[in-house]
Amino acid sequence: MWTKYRQYYKDNFQLAYPVVISQLGHTMVAFSDTIVIGHTGDVPLAAVALGSSLFSIFMVIGIGMSYGLTPLIAQENGRKNLSRCGYLLRHSLAINILLGILLSTVIIIGSNHLDLLGQEERVRVLAKPFLQLLGFSFFPLMIFLTFKQFAEGLGFTRQAMNISIIGNVLNIVLGIILVYGLFGAPKMGVVGVGIATLTDRTLMGVAMAWYVLRSPRFKPYLQEFRQRYLSGAALKQLLGIGTPVALQYVFEISAFSGAIVMAGWIGAREQAAHQIAINLASITYMMASGISAAAGIKSGNHFGAEQWRDLRSSAIASYHMVLVMMGTTALIFMLGCRLLPLMYISDPQVVDIAAHLLIIAAFFQLFDGTQVVGLGILRGLGDVRVPTVITLLAYWGLGLPIGYLFGIHLNFGIQGIWWGLLIGLLTASILLFFRFQHKTKAVLAGALVK
Repeated sequence: MWTKYRQYYKDNFQLAYPVVISQLGHTMVAFSDTIVIGHTGDVPLAAVALGSSLFSIFMVIGIGMSYGLTPLIAQENGRKNLSRCGYLLRHSLAINILLGILLSTVIIIGSNHLDLLGQEERVRVLAKPFLQLLGFSFFPLMIFLTFKQFAEGLGFTRQAMNISIIGNVLNIVLGIILVYGLFGAPKMGVVGVGIATLTDRTLMGVAMAWYVLRSPRFKPYLQEFRQRYLSGAALKQLLGIGTPVALQYVFEISAFSGAIVMAGWIGAREQAAHQIAINLASITYMMASGISAAAGIKSGNHFGAEQWRDLRSSAIASYHMVLVMMGTTALIFMLGCRLLPLMYISDPQVVDIAAHLLIIAAFFQLFDGTQVVGLGILRGLGDVRVPTVITLLAYWGLGLPIGYLFGIHLNFGIQGIWWGLLIGLLTASILLFFRFQHKTKAVLAGALVK
């Protein structure tokens, strides 16, 4: 097997590792926010948990919509239609600017109605200004994602990685200064975390746009970018991929966000423990998502160039890679289940709850990794509608209802909620793998199933 797939492992790794690090940047913002605020108490941690979880629903909508550009760019690049890439970028930027303005407004207005979620008042009071600041950060995030997906669709993945690393360092340093009032700054607590995140995302958006528009390597691709007219057909093409991809992310992430709302019904400690465990699990998820993004780019390239055998072999190699990576993280979660939560908080009760959740998280690592890679491969083929139905069934048809049944109705608590989420991930993983086998075998036979 090593001999058969060695070149694909190498090629996929070279493309994937910068994407993995860049994808981690989105999660590391929430990770650093949680670390910085966690040692101030369980209520501030629960407030950041609530705000971050609600914002993550909107963030994955943005990520999904921006992903509509990547497979199309990869396919056109595979066909050597360079000028078409700038044409698609122009239309994607228009969609994402409008979406950024719209969802920023929704987040900011929605922050005034957290009482509808049945959360503790002291958590709501701290979460409101934090969520508003995250809302303001959504627009520059969409600018960053637009140019990031364009560059990555062409195989240029390292610059977004570098910008993400620098941005996260800035977010951590500024967050610590503002939360704890260092170097003469006012002690701002949860609000300081929000200001740091807004500053980080604004600078990242400016830097990524500057890089793409000014770098000589992109000039051949940007010939049609600066034209002013917009084509309805191009907008429809991008929305036809971006909207289902956004829904795929929404169905999964909103299930986990729904879980944190249910955790809040149980208590602040359970909610804080959920945030710790889901934050760690989201880091590994984003790593797998980076492999998924690279798999989608490779699939799109091979699809555009009509290299059917390479398409399937490269996709299988991506499955192998994510299984190894997520198997490793599963062992880390199991062995470090009581040590990892101590990075966030010292409350022994919260640590104990989080430790039990990390054991469950260890079980679903492989399923989480394989389902997201399956989505990426199918996205590269332009197959987005059936996978969207699969994610809806898995997470909202099974995962969340079973979590509610076990956790709330049958009184198994937060662990019951997480076992429901595990069932959803398992279902998605199996069904998406069957879809991958069906589509790629058909492609290899020369008869792509529509």
